Order: sequence, then structure tokens, then C-alpha cells
Amino acid sequence: MGTFGRLDHRQTSIVLNQSGGRIAYRFHARDLHLVMGPAERGTSVRFRVLVDGQPVVAAHGLDVDERGKGTVTEQRLYQLVRQSQPIRDRQVEIEFLDAGVEAFAFTFG
Repeated sequence: MGTFGRLDHRQTSIVLNQSGGRIAYRFHARDLHLVMGPAERGTSVRFRVLVDGQPVVAAHGLDVDERGKGTVTEQRLYQLVRQSQPIRDRQVEIEFLDAGVEAFAFTFG
């Protein structure tokens, strides 16, 4: 499994050092977004999103398909999950298939 660089109080982001890194996060909201981008301009990073261990299917956000697959191509906010069912505690897992992603912050809707 890939590793992210360490984050301390002076940093505003984390960077994936090798492919296969993951972020897991519990949330309670309809929409889940992540501000991220490639660490090196002009590159892209493929990722996959699971909710409660399953592909997002109908709950996929604008930046992923039904299977949870997406690509980071620029520094911006990516909508990963948009639920239509009743809101409840969920766990999202984002697996980065390539190295070189920089992640900043989750936001919710």
C-alpha cells in the first residue's frame, strides 16, 4: 500500500509518494468533496471511491463514474459522493492508483 508524506501543523496538504495509497474517512452528509490535484503540473492521477466498502453506483459524485473511478487532472474541488437516499454515517475510501496526488481538505454539502 502506498504512503502519504507526513502532515504537520505548518503544511496545508499531503502528497502520495507511491501508487496504491488510500484515504479513509467517516462522514455524515449528502455530498462529499475533496480538494486535490496532481502534485506535478501536467500530470494526472487515477483514483477509485468506495462507500462502506462498495462501489458508489447511484451515489457517485460529478467527478466519478458509477464504479467510483475518476481522474485528478488539476488542482480543484472534486465531488466524490452525492447521495439521494437518507443521510446516515458512512465511510468513504479513496484509493489512488497512481502516485503524485496532493490532497488538501474534505468539504461537505
